[in-house]
Amino acid sequence: MTQAPKTVAKTKENLRKCLCMKCPTYTFMCKMKNMPGNMAAMMGDIGKKDHMEAMFCAFGKSKCIDEEKGCICMTCAVYTENNLDKAYYCLGGKMPQM
Repeated sequence: MTQAPKTVAKTKENLRKCLCMKCPTYTFMCKMKNMPGNMAAMMGDIGKKDHMEAMFCAFGKSKCIDEEKGCICMTCAVYTENNLDKAYYCLGGKMPQM
């Protein structure tokens, strides 16, 4: 039996808990490139956004990140509270290495 994919609510509360901006894989250049779009998205209802370059467990794979540089997903409150089980959501998600 396969499990349904876990869905993380696209809320500002979850976004405040999100650690993506502190992740070593989310490089400075990607942050700078996406800052205007992310700021504009945060002013509206993020629940209606298809994509943001943040909270990748909710919004999906990054359009900027392309290389693993260390993953902190498992240390994030959003990860824990939503019983997530993958790493590198910014790159599409994969099973974490133990």
